[in-house]
Amino acid sequence: MKQKITLKKIAKEFEVSISTVSKALKDSHEISNELKEKIKAFADYYHYKPNSLALNLRNQKTKTIGIIIPEIVHHFFTKVISGIEYIANEKGYNVMICMSNESYEKEVLNMDMLANGIVDGIIVSVAKETEEKGEYSHFKDLIYNGIPLVMFDRVIDEIICNKVITNDIDGGYLATKHLINIGCKKIAILTTPDYVTVGALRNQGYQNALSDHNMQINEDLIIKIDDKHDIEKQIKKVFAQKNPPDGIFAVNEIYAAIAMKKAKNYNINVPNDLSVIGFTDGLISQYSTPSLSTVAQHGYHMGQKAIELLLTEIDSQDTDYQYETTIIETDLIFRESTSKV
Repeated sequence: MKQKITLKKIAKEFEVSISTVSKALKDSHEISNELKEKIKAFADYYHYKPNSLALNLRNQKTKTIGIIIPEIVHHFFTKVISGIEYIANEKGYNVMICMSNESYEKEVLNMDMLANGIVDGIIVSVAKETEEKGEYSHFKDLIYNGIPLVMFDRVIDEIICNKVITNDIDGGYLATKHLINIGCKKIAILTTPDYVTVGALRNQGYQNALSDHNMQINEDLIIKIDDKHDIEKQIKKVFAQKNPPDGIFAVNEIYAAIAMKKAKNYNINVPNDLSVIGFTDGLISQYSTPSLSTVAQHGYHMGQKAIELLLTEIDSQDTDYQYETTIIETDLIFRESTSKV
């Protein structure tokens, strides 16, 4: 079976630019007849079907970038968008923002719409339902048609593209280690189902920290929250135990805020009886009562790096373009929700 062929592969075969290949396939008078015939014959042999929309996208820039995010309510995503817009506007690009609402179907629809000649490239954080389904053909098709793609935060390892991620394992480790350092003896984690990559990685960091400090990993203290159901009811499990924990690491600030609310219902004082630390330094963390210690994810910097990678790929005519994964390191921000036990 013949391998699938792309514009980049054809360009590499003939040692010409992608633009030259697309012009040859469109029978442009700018390309010699001899080269056109060779490129067309090669494309026909490998059953290459030129995507007119993708070719148009390559040759006529729209000066617009598409962004697909799971939801807008998280402060993290607004910071990422701010970072993207700052660099994009500096470079003369506009930004079009779409939301998947954590839906696979809506993510596919958004992707199809943006890829229809509207934008020069797409930046995306993958929807939870897409991760759950494990269905990534819409990303593969996008790349196959030569449209630049950058994934951030939630990324798919098998998709070969530029990526910008948080050091989630290290962030989970730092948060858990902080709770250990202030004297917590029984530490719970409020995390996501395993198919959500960022939650799984932060959970790994949590378990690594416990192991490194000779603390037992108790499965009853690993609460995996399914956002499709009553979140408060699921978090309540951690307080219904006979000996509730004295420390909680939540993999996002919403879980952390709900945990502090539930603690109050059980007459558990934060931080005197229970220390709580979250992830992502958003408005909830800053203005909750007590204010929430957290792992800073640096969304603004992540957004800036994502757009820089995308614009570099858009401008590149290098057939051997090398994709990269940028890891953004985390920091701890100490506030009122954690204190010495």
